[in-house]
Amino acid sequence: MNWSRAQFALTAIYHWLFVPLTLGLALIMGIMETYYYRTGDEFWKKTAQFWQRLFGINFAMGVATGIILEFEFGTNWSNYSWFVGDIFGAPLAIEGMLAFFMESTFVAVMFFGWNKVSRGFHLASTWLTGLGATISAWWILVANAWMQNPVGCEFNPDTMRNEMTSFWEVALSPMAVNKFTHTITSAWVLGAAFCVGVSCWYLLKKRHVEFARKSLKIGATVGLVSSLLTAMVGDKSAYLVAQHQPMKLAAMEALYEGGKGESLTAVALVNPFSQPDYMNQTQPPMKIAVPNALSFLATRDFNGYVPGIRNIINGYTKDDGTVEPSLKEKMVRGKQAIAALKAFRGGQKTEANIKTLKDNMKYFGYGYIKNADETVPHIGINFWAFRIMVGLGALFILVFAIILFIVYRKDITRPRLLQLAGVASFHWHILPANVVGW
Repeated sequence: MNWSRAQFALTAIYHWLFVPLTLGLALIMGIMETYYYRTGDEFWKKTAQFWQRLFGINFAMGVATGIILEFEFGTNWSNYSWFVGDIFGAPLAIEGMLAFFMESTFVAVMFFGWNKVSRGFHLASTWLTGLGATISAWWILVANAWMQNPVGCEFNPDTMRNEMTSFWEVALSPMAVNKFTHTITSAWVLGAAFCVGVSCWYLLKKRHVEFARKSLKIGATVGLVSSLLTAMVGDKSAYLVAQHQPMKLAAMEALYEGGKGESLTAVALVNPFSQPDYMNQTQPPMKIAVPNALSFLATRDFNGYVPGIRNIINGYTKDDGTVEPSLKEKMVRGKQAIAALKAFRGGQKTEANIKTLKDNMKYFGYGYIKNADETVPHIGINFWAFRIMVGLGALFILVFAIILFIVYRKDITRPRLLQLAGVASFHWHILPANVVGW
């Protein structure tokens, strides 16, 4: 099991080096070629071809690693793939048949059709290549969102599989929509950061200055707009996590004991390498927080109730009056579901067994849990990863805004420190994109 996880994680991390950059560069190269189509200036044609070559290298690596990743669902997680294949496999199949073939078709026209098709058709091919990659991301993120919040499905004890009951509920769930918008806007930030970094490198070397200056303008503009959009949809992402994965939010905030009017932690002394004593500590030391902000983030009410780790383990009452069972009760109900299913599969297909299984199916997995520690994520990693992501996101907004101000008001070829910051911006973005999981 651990080796399967390690291999899958390594492949996913390596694959994710290329996916967001592919999505981001698709927008950059589309804008460049649109300038060429509208002006007829050969400068923009060469500029578009330059970014398309970089896109092509990245695209090929992303496809190669992505195919391996999909095969690993069958090799490493064959039982899981069989158990939820009716739901999980559908968006992945659509991604392969629709989106991947679409982008594969038009990428050939984009690379080899410059002197064979009209400028308009070639421009359409470039944008359709990017659109195909974006649609591909949509269906993959639908599958991912379903794992975070399973909807549109029902367990069938006769087939021992989760079966889809509503395709549109799976495809258009709020979690899927938010994951898609947050991921795509983040990918645009990465593409913009890459464009800015390459442009600033040329400016540092005093080579192709005009190309670098104009690419820098486009990259910084795309970066600033997409960074602001990412922050907006990121807020919705945190809200959905609070609604559907409260333990994840509690770990991200190192919130051991929750309550009403909870503060949003800016920084605290949380050890990133060891799990804190969350059952006995009241809160992490050296905590600096914004009053009532976490309650508003999680409930859209400054006085809303946010459960902490101990509350989730011991059980709590939500703002609407509904009671969330304790972990012990969930474990008991999970064992009841397991026993009912075992009896059902043994031939005792009674109404009582069916009702017990149906009433407790949502707690089925808890029946295999041995203690509370198995339900708590690593608090230190989640706490700091979230803050690194948010901090770097704010830094990108600042860097892109400063670059835009200088590039339009002054000579961008002179501020060497800013050029170095532009080169570094791409490396800064790799951290949240791959470690934090943008």
